[in-house]
Amino acid sequence: MPRAAPPMSSAGWSASFSAATSSSLSSSNKAGAQGAIGAEIVARSEPDGYTLFVTAASIIVLNPMLYKKLPYDPVKDFRILALLTDLPVVMEVHPSVPARTVAEFVAYAKANPGKINFGSAGTGGTIHLAGEMFKQIAGVDMVHVPYRGAGPALSDLISGNIQVMFDTLSTALPPVKGGLLRPLGVSSEKRSPDLPDVPTIAESGYPDYRVSVWFGIAAPAKLPDDVAQKVSASLDRALNDDAFRASLEKIGFPALRPRSAAAITEFIDADRNRWSAVIKKLNISLD
Repeated sequence: MPRAAPPMSSAGWSASFSAATSSSLSSSNKAGAQGAIGAEIVARSEPDGYTLFVTAASIIVLNPMLYKKLPYDPVKDFRILALLTDLPVVMEVHPSVPARTVAEFVAYAKANPGKINFGSAGTGGTIHLAGEMFKQIAGVDMVHVPYRGAGPALSDLISGNIQVMFDTLSTALPPVKGGLLRPLGVSSEKRSPDLPDVPTIAESGYPDYRVSVWFGIAAPAKLPDDVAQKVSASLDRALNDDAFRASLEKIGFPALRPRSAAAITEFIDADRNRWSAVIKKLNISLD
């Protein structure tokens, strides 16, 4: 019989999900292969509620499209219990770019095909694909410059070695608010409270543009329903807890409210459909 899921308090979550919240629940970071190593470990673990997985959109949605062979199946091997946060990306340019709006940037890019470089944290990542999606929707020709991580890409953007980047909100805010970079648009459906004067890319003339960098909590697919309900209830309490929400938002991660299993599936399916068209057109494979 599976053990009952350990109790998880909102206070424990406020400190960090990866911190232990009981004597039986401990943290472990298994990095590598764009999250595939950690995903495989969780997929093969005992479905007792004691092994949970802080997963990203790239692990559940992007990896299956980018790798021909994966050691896990995101649909068959996992049960997504909660969505924690959903970040937009910020379309930001070096101040030397003569554009203050998305429309002005598109006009500039079309007048200079192949002369604008956009940076990313590496081929196949969300930042890269966000730029490719914009290229497709706006009909512009930009050159992708992959870096070994978002940090070096951002440094080169600030230095003016590249012209544009589609960066996650949490890392874009400091240089934007410091006046080092100019934000043109955000990829969310609504404007970001952190950048209220920056329009969405959708409202700037591209209503189909939507990029989401989300994180959630997953468990092995065979987790019994009664255990899943207990863990989900704890997650829901955390997501409704003001202290926990404030702790996430303080570091640039807007906390989501609890949603049903059906709503979680609908959210992920929509994200998968958005990226599928982009990746198929690019014919990218990371194997």
